[in-house]
Amino acid sequence: MNGYFQLIVNGNATFMKVFPATGGGEPASLQEAMNYLAYKKIPYDIKMLGQYFNGGDYSKPVILNRETMLPVAESCIINCDPDFMGATARFYPASNGGRELDKEGIMSECRLNKITYGADEEVIESYLKDKKYCTDYRIAKGTPVLEGKDAYITYFFNTDNKIRPALNEDGTVDFHNLNLVNHCKEGELLAELTPEVKGTPGKDIRGNEIRPRDVKRAQLSYGLNIQLSEDRLRLTSKVNGHVNLTGGRVFVSDVMEVVNVDNSTGDIEYESAVLIQGNVNSGFSVRTKGDIEVRGTVEGAILEAGGNIVLQRGINGMGKGRLKAGGNIIAKFMENCTAEAGGYIETNSILHSTVSAGTDINVMSKKGFITGGSVTALSTIRVKTLGSTMGADTSVTVGVNPQVLTRIGQLNKEVTETEKNLKTMLPVLDAAKKRLAAGEKFSAEKIKQIQLLAQTVKQAQEVIANSGEELQTLKNTIDEGQSAAVEVKGEVFPGVVINISDVSMIIKESYKYCRFIKDKGDVRMAAL
Repeated sequence: MNGYFQLIVNGNATFMKVFPATGGGEPASLQEAMNYLAYKKIPYDIKMLGQYFNGGDYSKPVILNRETMLPVAESCIINCDPDFMGATARFYPASNGGRELDKEGIMSECRLNKITYGADEEVIESYLKDKKYCTDYRIAKGTPVLEGKDAYITYFFNTDNKIRPALNEDGTVDFHNLNLVNHCKEGELLAELTPEVKGTPGKDIRGNEIRPRDVKRAQLSYGLNIQLSEDRLRLTSKVNGHVNLTGGRVFVSDVMEVVNVDNSTGDIEYESAVLIQGNVNSGFSVRTKGDIEVRGTVEGAILEAGGNIVLQRGINGMGKGRLKAGGNIIAKFMENCTAEAGGYIETNSILHSTVSAGTDINVMSKKGFITGGSVTALSTIRVKTLGSTMGADTSVTVGVNPQVLTRIGQLNKEVTETEKNLKTMLPVLDAAKKRLAAGEKFSAEKIKQIQLLAQTVKQAQEVIANSGEELQTLKNTIDEGQSAAVEVKGEVFPGVVINISDVSMIIKESYKYCRFIKDKGDVRMAAL
């Protein structure tokens, strides 16, 4: 038990008696005694009191003053936590003849300290049964807020659109292990939503409600060939095909398979993936929202895919062949063609072509070369041989993609306008909900208008959420472009033009194993 002190009121003098600690308790504190006397406004000789406490001889009391005083009642001093989520009380004994506290007296002290909630009656009764002075009692406790949990979606397929194909020992692409296509089977679980859990409000000891933070909601967004469970928590595939995640939506593509694209098929337009076992002849086109895989060669044809384009043998475009992919492009070789990828490009060689990638370009086979034409990437171009001894006009460019900046501007404008409309609609919708909750009767036409408004608000919120995700992806892409570089693992020849963002450099002589970066407003060469 802690040591404590007690006042003794005796005629024309007031004394203090200290009771030593027992059983390993804390000794009585001089500072606490001084605080108590100040609280009770009792005068005392600080020097004499200090000598008494420091001397350690408590067999006799120490005189505080020689004034006539009435008996002092038992005291309860309450200290509230800074956040008012709890309060601690310390009790001090009554002087001889002083009034002792009862339960109502302690509750009254709580009310004086503005404690209106959470007073622990069990603790109070425990004290009254076995009084321990100069000891902390947790006399009141608020109810802590129980924070909720954000909703989240678990995807059961690879959602990383930056994954690289496997490479052979010589640096060429292993077309047997591309790692680009997520195959799925009918009935296979693709994604699962764990709904948000709303928090429970708390309350502090002064009766103030503490609101939990708002939790983030989520919903499963999907395209064709996908089954949503009745509880709207799971997505499964309806078909055998390919699955991918684009703009927060899950898509499953069944596969259209043909031998060749020629006079026997004509041009191909398809919603899902296309697999061409043979060649794509000159003058024909293949357009799809999914992936395109060609196991033969591509001539002067046009291939446009919302996903990836994979050419196991490559393309000789004859000056009119064109590839355009929303995802990545992988080709054994690229010759006399135009190619544009939203992601990266992997190839063994680029010859007299105009090629651009949303991230980076790798031409790293044993003889990997870029010769002639114009090659552009946002982040990095890696190549074994750049240019040629014959001085073919070759230009490579890395840095910020103007299309990315344009899209960011469009999205920012769209989000701003949508948020402005939301600020107008939400108060109207909230007011209508409150009136309905209060029991006000609306006409059928009015209810229909409210339902339409609620639907419009939901659509606007989805637009903001989806645009926010795309903006973050684009901003990450720009961040990648800040360290743009051209890396030459073999040799770069004279005549090559290297552009990094807004600055250029014309190579005057041959260099080997080097790296070109932007430094202090110029293109500079550095070691790999």
